[in-house]
Amino acid sequence: MGIVTPFPYAGRPSQVGFERAELNRILDLYGRMVAAGHWKDYAMDLGKDAAIFAAFRRAAERPEFRIEKRPALRARQGMWALIGEQGVVLKRGHELGPVLAPVERRLMKLVD
Repeated sequence: MGIVTPFPYAGRPSQVGFERAELNRILDLYGRMVAAGHWKDYAMDLGKDAAIFAAFRRAAERPEFRIEKRPALRARQGMWALIGEQGVVLKRGHELGPVLAPVERRLMKLVD
């Protein structure tokens, strides 16, 4: 039939992205915040150094939260970061679940 030739790969990938399980977890949280009436829009930026998911209260403003994945920081502080509207790092870690915990707590307050 045909010969499969591997794509040349030199070192690290040219673009950082979210894995399916990571994106499912982030979009699940986003969907629950939309259902609570708090978030209205989102944006994703898949760059060379980081993958960023930004959640907005309205479409034309700064994001309320940014969830960043930076694999270069994996061995140091952790590759996940939750960044607030003012650009302050709210939470940083090696796993996605604990980094999303402050937003999960806010969701519980919104629903109650």
